[in-house]
Amino acid sequence: MIDAVPVKDAPAGQADASFAEITARRRGRIRRYLFQHPRAMDAVVVACYLLLVTPAAAEAVRDGVWPVAALLVATAAALWFRRSHPVRVVAVVALLELGVTLLHPWGSNVSAGLWFALYSVASARSRRFALVCLAAATVPLVFVYFLLAGGPLDGRLPDMGVNTPENFQLITSIASAISITLSNVIAAGLGVSVRQRREHENEIAAWAARAAQLGSVTERNRIAREMHDVVAHSLTVMISLADGAAVVVKKDPVRAAEVLGELSRTGRTALADMRRVLGVLRDDSAPGEAPREPLVAGDNLRKLLEGFRTAGLPLHYTHTGPSLPDDAAFQLTVYRIVQESLTNVLRYGRSLGRVDVAIARNGPTVTLDVVDDGKGTLDAGGLVVAAAARKSPASVGTGRGLAGMGERARIYAGTVEAGPGPDHGWRVHAVLHWNGDNGSKGT
Repeated sequence: MIDAVPVKDAPAGQADASFAEITARRRGRIRRYLFQHPRAMDAVVVACYLLLVTPAAAEAVRDGVWPVAALLVATAAALWFRRSHPVRVVAVVALLELGVTLLHPWGSNVSAGLWFALYSVASARSRRFALVCLAAATVPLVFVYFLLAGGPLDGRLPDMGVNTPENFQLITSIASAISITLSNVIAAGLGVSVRQRREHENEIAAWAARAAQLGSVTERNRIAREMHDVVAHSLTVMISLADGAAVVVKKDPVRAAEVLGELSRTGRTALADMRRVLGVLRDDSAPGEAPREPLVAGDNLRKLLEGFRTAGLPLHYTHTGPSLPDDAAFQLTVYRIVQESLTNVLRYGRSLGRVDVAIARNGPTVTLDVVDDGKGTLDAGGLVVAAAARKSPASVGTGRGLAGMGERARIYAGTVEAGPGPDHGWRVHAVLHWNGDNGSKGT
């Protein structure tokens, strides 16, 4: 009886896809569409830029400065390539914006093209590189307005038609320089923020992929442990039963029929267990075909002990204290530890006179002891099957069984100790801790 795997192996690609779906839902419908269609987003950027600079272009045309309109159109064309060539675009746009400022310094939305260009660079390149581009693109424009404030370009302020203060051009130039600087900084800052958010999302996606891979490895180890429990136990018992039936078939046909019946039941149980283990791995398995809940091991423990007795073990079982917790996973842990311990006794034990299985519960603590004496003379009755199985040389185990018992015990903050027993045999001692209730229920 096995506890089915609760989660299928989750490839890293599935984890990436799940995270991408969550991110897409968070963006919303419009943003998701623009994210999935980058050229549409580029068109939106160009359209927004043209909308912003249309008043400046109209003013320039009205004032007879036709090259300004041409430079603004060229800037819009350059922004179309901001995604594929962000650095080149920011350089071209910076030069074009400088030309527009020299020709028509008091137009509205000066340096609007730099907003989009600097954003693209900041979102695609490192923060240091973005700051360098920000300074390289902003300083020339600020210098132009410094010259407008009182230098060679003094007197360029258009006639406002009203009396203006004496230092109005100085104030206007300083305000324009500050607004250009702040707007460029904000645009670059938004790009840096977006880049950091994307890096954060990539880190989370990478973490999800690593977690999925770790979960896959964990599930593979879990499946390997379950298959070991099924195969090692079932085949060991079946070999013992088959050898025993061959020995007693002539002397005691009734006893041989019982042994063969147990052999058949053990084989069918092993086949069902293997189907359960492998069934949860199939993506096309129908719902309910492969149950994923652990099997309740209470009655199965009794059947397990009866099967080992039929296989020839001189088994004695005692239970003291309250009954085991109702939790199926905990009961199954107890079941597996007992099963593995008795399987090892059946495989490697010699001249067994007694095998004791003792389960004791004291409050939240459950103690398991499986002890064999490893001595005595086998009779021709109940132990003849075990005697036949011992004729072949002992096989060398892989140690996976003991490791699996330790893994199961650690789930419940427990330990497993295995070593020579007090009577020249072998002893397995396990301690499990259950905190689900206070252990007050009776047996």
